[in-house]
Amino acid sequence: MEKAQRSVWWMTRVAAILAALAGLGTPVAQAGSVIDEWAGVKAPPPPELKPVSIDAASTALIVMDISTQSCTADRRPRCVAMLPAVQKLIAEARAKGVFVLYTLAGTSKRADIIKEVAPLEAEQALAGAGPDKFVGSDLEAILKAKNIKTLITVGTAAEGAVLHTAAGAAFRAFSVVVPVDGMSSTNVYAEQYTAWHLVNAPRLADRVKLTQVDMIKF
Repeated sequence: MEKAQRSVWWMTRVAAILAALAGLGTPVAQAGSVIDEWAGVKAPPPPELKPVSIDAASTALIVMDISTQSCTADRRPRCVAMLPAVQKLIAEARAKGVFVLYTLAGTSKRADIIKEVAPLEAEQALAGAGPDKFVGSDLEAILKAKNIKTLITVGTAAEGAVLHTAAGAAFRAFSVVVPVDGMSSTNVYAEQYTAWHLVNAPRLADRVKLTQVDMIKF
């Protein structure tokens, strides 16, 4: 009886091995890379825009890289289209005593900032910083010296200065407000991606609020 049982066990074992070997020849369905699936990707639902109440004394508005080199009808018409919203935001911020400062990209100079949103004589413009305005500048020290807790970020490009400076601020424990009608790029996809990233990426979701200019209350 014991010998018969061993024989059955071995036959069962061999059958299992043969079945496994046979399965090696069967193609296994695998997920493609993002490139393979690019054309079929469905955009996620738009993030919720939330009203924001601002404490003027602890808030700064940073206006980034809106110059004659980057914000023209031929190079970046979406930037030109956002100028009225940014202009309104700057006026309201100034009226409430919010600290306003500017940045310049590349070789742009203060005089190159688009006149509709140009700084006042007393307002500072930081030159030479890359996409993250905290890197290679005194931005963090400037904000901390004024006891700033919240940073409102507007400018161009959305996937450049806005994304990286907003993320840089969040990683440095600032609260961040991003009005989506105050950020622009050369195409709508870049703006869409930026908005998605800011409210979905780790650590950013806890510190970044997406809104629009008319939803900001000073």
